[in-house]
Amino acid sequence: MESENEVKITEKDVIEIMDVFTRVPPLILKMVVKGNKNVVKSFESQIKEYKKQLNPEEMVKIEKVMSMPVPELQEILGKAYLETGQKQLKILANPKAEEFITGNLGELRKILFP
Repeated sequence: MESENEVKITEKDVIEIMDVFTRVPPLILKMVVKGNKNVVKSFESQIKEYKKQLNPEEMVKIEKVMSMPVPELQEILGKAYLETGQKQLKILANPKAEEFITGNLGELRKILFP
């Protein structure tokens, strides 16, 4: 198994899990980001169920993403947007979404890595 330091996250990783981003319509996502809402709390039970299905390699990737500086993560989201044209990725890649991402990653960390 790779350690967190050996794992590299790319736009291909984002594209592989794109359904997570595209479930939310762009207009709703834009409002949630602008309002800096804690969406993780709303999905806590689903996140816990999903965690049970993850293998150790997937958990390492998640941990790597959560330890990345948000601007670096947003750069990857921006590259994925350029490849796919998915508006949700563009919204999240916007520097104005940094606070939203930081807060929600913190909440997600509490659930996935207590």
